[in-house]
Amino acid sequence: MAKKETLDKLSIRVTQKKQAERPVERLMKLADKKDRSINYLAVEAILEYLKREEEKG
Repeated sequence: MAKKETLDKLSIRVTQKKQAERPVERLMKLADKKDRSINYLAVEAILEYLKREEEKG
């Protein structure tokens, strides 16, 4: 199996206000359901957000 290489790292802080929405717990549940890593889902979400915002101009 080929060794995976991490090129960049990203860490996020969930504010107390947003913790009430349980984003980490929800992300973990979705990752398990889709058989993907939390990191994969987070990067996909960021890329989709960037695409949307960049299209707005």
